[in-house]
Amino acid sequence: MFRKKILFLVVALFFLLSGGIVRSVSADSHSQSKQDQAAIERININTASQGELIKLKRIGPAYADRIIQYREKRGPFQKPDDIMKVKGIGQKTWEANKDLITVD
Repeated sequence: MFRKKILFLVVALFFLLSGGIVRSVSADSHSQSKQDQAAIERININTASQGELIKLKRIGPAYADRIIQYREKRGPFQKPDDIMKVKGIGQKTWEANKDLITVD
């Protein structure tokens, strides 16, 4: 009988501690994720080279060239979502990159 109580307490203690550990690891992962997002290099679409622009999602060399040609012909982008003014770049590409693009 005494062994069953001890075993029950050990199992209960294990579940209590493992729940705390999971929450702690989860919280650490969440804060690390925020730090990773803050560390992401933003790409200035007004000054970026073709090599820098192709780091954006859904942007290959041809679209990078279009972005460069657009800004050379029409001047700098006024706001990040102006990238959608470039032929072939639409809402999906904007949504995929909106946290990566700057015009500063």
